[in-house]
Amino acid sequence: MPSADERPTLEVGRIIKAHGLRGQVLVDLWTDRHERLDVGVELSTHRGPLVVNAAAAHQDRFIVSFDRIVTREDAEIWRGVVLSAPRIEDDDVIWIDQLFGAQVFDTSSILRGVVVDVESNPASDILVLDSGALVPLTFVTSVEANVRIDVDVPEGLFE
Repeated sequence: MPSADERPTLEVGRIIKAHGLRGQVLVDLWTDRHERLDVGVELSTHRGPLVVNAAAAHQDRFIVSFDRIVTREDAEIWRGVVLSAPRIEDDDVIWIDQLFGAQVFDTSSILRGVVVDVESNPASDILVLDSGALVPLTFVTSVEANVRIDVDVPEGLFE
């Protein structure tokens, strides 16, 4: 298994703005993996690493204290900075970056298109194929990262 430094880095959130007077910031987390904001976790940015000192849910976002942001003035400087972290190895998860460029085959091994985008949808994210077809992720049965995706879809989906 590769070390954390060798795994692909993913954008996981962004600092929205300062919150309060003690360097706390409001973070928009782009993942459902809230452990990204556990105390002691290091996130990378184009300005260097930040270590989480504390985090608490606040409406749909998080109020976070980082080691290098200690005043409101510091927090204002970090506004808009994207936070990144190594991919968490989890065999039960399909990572969005593994979908792009993959050929999509149905249960009859018919090529239905290549993934060009993934649209967010409350019920299930949707694969957008170069053929114009839209395939909900719930129909994905297997993924070979960026190469092949097998789907088992209801009859008529590709018509």
